[in-house]
Amino acid sequence: MADREAAGSAPPGRTPREDTASVMKFYGLPRSFPKDVLEEAASLGSAIADGEIRQGRLPRLDLRKKFVFTCDPEKARDFDDALSLWRDSLGRRVLGVHIADVSHYVRPGGAMDREAQKRSTSVYLADRVIPMLPESLSNGLCSLVPGEDRLAFSVFITYSRDGDPVKCRFAKSVINSKARYTYEQVMGIISAGSNGVKPKGGKCDASRSAAGRKTVKAISDLAQQLRAKRFAAGALDLDVPQTEISLDAEGDMDGIVTHPYDESHQMVEECMVAANEAVAKELWTNGVKILARFHDSPDPEKLLLLREELRPLGIHCGNLENKKVFSRFMQSIKSKPLYPTLAVMILRSMKRAVYDSANMGHWGLAKRFYAHFTSPIRRYPDLTLHRQLAAYLEAKAARNGERVANAHRVDAKTLARWARHATDMEEVATEAERDLLEIKKYRLLEDELSSRTPVDYDAVVSKCERFGCFVDVPSIGVSGLVHVSNLSRGFVRYNQHDHTLSASGRRSWKIGDVMRVRVARIDFAARHIGFVPAR
Repeated sequence: MADREAAGSAPPGRTPREDTASVMKFYGLPRSFPKDVLEEAASLGSAIADGEIRQGRLPRLDLRKKFVFTCDPEKARDFDDALSLWRDSLGRRVLGVHIADVSHYVRPGGAMDREAQKRSTSVYLADRVIPMLPESLSNGLCSLVPGEDRLAFSVFITYSRDGDPVKCRFAKSVINSKARYTYEQVMGIISAGSNGVKPKGGKCDASRSAAGRKTVKAISDLAQQLRAKRFAAGALDLDVPQTEISLDAEGDMDGIVTHPYDESHQMVEECMVAANEAVAKELWTNGVKILARFHDSPDPEKLLLLREELRPLGIHCGNLENKKVFSRFMQSIKSKPLYPTLAVMILRSMKRAVYDSANMGHWGLAKRFYAHFTSPIRRYPDLTLHRQLAAYLEAKAARNGERVANAHRVDAKTLARWARHATDMEEVATEAERDLLEIKKYRLLEDELSSRTPVDYDAVVSKCERFGCFVDVPSIGVSGLVHVSNLSRGFVRYNQHDHTLSASGRRSWKIGDVMRVRVARIDFAARHIGFVPAR
């Protein structure tokens, strides 16, 4: 794996405009698509034809008259999932999760497929997206834009009144999204009930818009029901607000926006989790080995260390090896001011979710079966799963399972190799995204330092050591060290028993304390920020 210190350095002479190119070069991220990939993408055209709807072994459901909608961030351009909900003849809710049918266009062994497998994931940098697929597909032909016919792969889950899945069905489909909602618009609908705001785009008349608001509210209610059941089963609630930076024309950071993780995000997440679980369960329990999204339980030693870190804060967590106890503990700390710092501490105690061809289950989500199905525009494992589900359904339809299924079966060694590659590329993408964000933030603080116009920030002590205390600055999402020499002019003692620092005059510092700080030193290469208390 790449050395993050080297990637984050800012050598003299490099301008902010060059930061992205430097990070891309360091991580080996591609700047463009090969010629044969672009030619193959161009050959597909820009719209689906009636003949395409009837292609393939699986007949497509025509859902173009149904109210189907998307919900994405304001700036999103690739819409790979859409939602619907209606009632069956028994009055039960039928949730529809409709995913762009990328597999219809990206065929195994083709130029686009080889490049997509190599990239494995789209990379979302501060000022650009490095897509897995050419933009004519990711933002065009495969994107579920409003008012346009699009090919999809649909998952239909029928729920009881109590929110239990009682029936599941999968089908190739053709949809026409009636609305493109943003998260803010969906939140407005949820908050206002029937008096929500109108969506952007789409061919919606007033009646359909009203019906759309009713559908959105119904899906949100179902999502909250599913969410409550997940937590009751032991799922962990580790959701924290997401931050997004903005850059000026010179490439310098000029703002940061925090996006709350509210009911609109929860609605989409629960629907995606439900679809991912349904596909994984259907295939795995019927003997089809897939690229599972595997999340193992934490090591007991890590949980013991976490308990020791929490004790000085007066936080008693119980037996965290019991998943339900862990889940209740997470719920109990959500309202604490120190929650963002606690969430980071807890994340450090957990194992990372990976792609795996031999193991199944997601500890954090409390799911026995789980895989990625809902983002084939930006993740290759999802595209692989689409192909495997299609082959499985074709086998069932043909009633000659052995012959049809074996023709599309991926051997174990190949699947394991794909899992390792997908996990590695996901980590590269995560590191590249994080590195560029840190560089921009460090430049902002460096400018403050060099201009001698210090800004005071609210910080939270996250850890105490003999040499000082580490602090988190939530408003800009950075961490740094306040050295003991800057805490007090006198001798500062480290108390190993409770992991605190203390000085004469009854002054002390412990995890969770809030202090005002300002930047004193920046070291790009070592990824170090030195803070001092604001006087």
